[in-house]
Amino acid sequence: MTEEIPTIQIIDAKNYVGKTVKIGAWLRQKRGSGKIAFLQLRDGTAFFQGVVAKADVSETVFETAKGLKQETSLYVIGEIHEDSRSSFGYEIAVSDLEVIGESHDYPITPKEHGTDFLFDERHLYLRHLKPFATLKIRNTLIAASYEFMNQEGFTKLDAPFLTGSAAEGTTELFETDYFGESAFLAQTGQLYAEAGAMAFGKVFTFGPAFRAEKSKTRRHLTEFWMIEPEMAFMHQEESLVFQERYIAFLISKVLERNEQELDILERDKDVLRSYTQLPYPRVSYDDAIKLLQDNGFDVEWGVDFGSPEETFLANHFAKPVFIINYPKAIKAFYMKKHPTRDDVVISADLLAPEGYGEIIGGSEREDDYDTLKARIEEQGLDMSEYEWYLDLRRYGSVPHSGFGLGLERMVTFVTGEEHIREAIPFPRMTNRLRP
Repeated sequence: MTEEIPTIQIIDAKNYVGKTVKIGAWLRQKRGSGKIAFLQLRDGTAFFQGVVAKADVSETVFETAKGLKQETSLYVIGEIHEDSRSSFGYEIAVSDLEVIGESHDYPITPKEHGTDFLFDERHLYLRHLKPFATLKIRNTLIAASYEFMNQEGFTKLDAPFLTGSAAEGTTELFETDYFGESAFLAQTGQLYAEAGAMAFGKVFTFGPAFRAEKSKTRRHLTEFWMIEPEMAFMHQEESLVFQERYIAFLISKVLERNEQELDILERDKDVLRSYTQLPYPRVSYDDAIKLLQDNGFDVEWGVDFGSPEETFLANHFAKPVFIINYPKAIKAFYMKKHPTRDDVVISADLLAPEGYGEIIGGSEREDDYDTLKARIEEQGLDMSEYEWYLDLRRYGSVPHSGFGLGLERMVTFVTGEEHIREAIPFPRMTNRLRP
C-alpha cells in the first residue's frame, strides 16, 4: 500500500528532513536558468526555497515552474533538505507542483516602492517579509502579555469602546451620536479598569483607543491598541517594579520566539537583550529638566517633553528609563497628588531608547474622594458623568496604581522600525492622514 504524502507547513520542515511532503504556498519570487528554477515560497508560517531541477521532473512540471507569476498559489511536493546557506536552514527539492490560483500583474513587484504606495496596497503588502515579521512579533507581544498577566494573577476585563466621559481631555475625543445623545470613542479603558480592580484586585484591559488630537509625528496614531493593568493595594514604586518586569518579559519572549523575524528586520538581538537587564533607572522630572538644560536643551520646568528630549534622556541611560513625578498641570485629573508638593503628581512615563519615546504612561491613582472631586471640578468636567467613578472612593477606597502600554509603540520599539504605522495591520483612513 502506497504511503500517503503528509501535508505540512513550512515552519515544520525541520521535522521532515529526507522525507517527501506536500505544502500549500504562494510564490514570492522566482529566478533560475535553463536547467533549474528557484522558487521563493511562503505559506504564512515562514519563507523558504523550492528547487525545481529540470533533470528531476517532467517537462510539464518544469515548464509550469518557469511560467509561474508572483503570488500564484500552488501545491508543491518534494523532499525536504537541509540548506546551510539560508537563514531558515531548509529547502524543498520539488518533484511535482500544482497551480491552485493564478496571479497576473501583481502590483508590488520586487523593485523599491514608496511608503504611500505600499500603504495603498497594504491588503497585499501584508504578504511581504517586513510586515510579516512585524506582525508576527506583534502577535508574540499580545500572547506574552496575556501569559504574563495570567501568571501574575490578573483578571481580563473588557472596557466599552463608546463612553460618555473623558479620561484624558475633552479636546481629544471623537464624538458620535448615540440615539440622540453624545457619546465618544474611548481614549482609554482605565477608568473602567479601576472599577474592576476594586472587585478583583488586579485586572487588565486590552482594546483599541482613539485620540482626536492632531499630530504630525511618526509616533502618534489616532487609533491604536492599548494594554492597561490596574492594581489595588499598590503604590507607585511597586507598580514601577511590575512595569519593568513586564517589559523585560515581553522582550525576552520575542527573543525566544521570533529569531527568524528579528533577522528579517535586521534587529540587533544583543541590544534587545540589554533591555531585559533590570532595574531601569528612575529619574525625577526635576532632574530630567536639569539634565536637559545642562546638555544644551532650551526647556523650562513645566513643559511636556517632545521627541528630542525623550530621545536624549533614554539614550543617555542606554536603556528604558522612568521619568517620575511630572507637573500636575500637564497630567490627567486622576493622578494622585504628591504628599509634599502641590505642583507635581505621582506619575511615571517609561521612555524607550533609540528614539522610540514613551512606551508606558502610568501613575498612582488619586484615592481620596475630596481631592479627586476637586480635581474634576478644576478641569471643568461634568460632575454627573463621574459620579460612578467617585463611588470607587466613597465605598472602600484603597491605594491603587495602573498604567497603559501602547502596543503599536512597543512593536515599533522591539522591531526597530522607523515609523509606527509599520505596526498597523490594515489600512485605516485615520492613519492615512499621518505622514
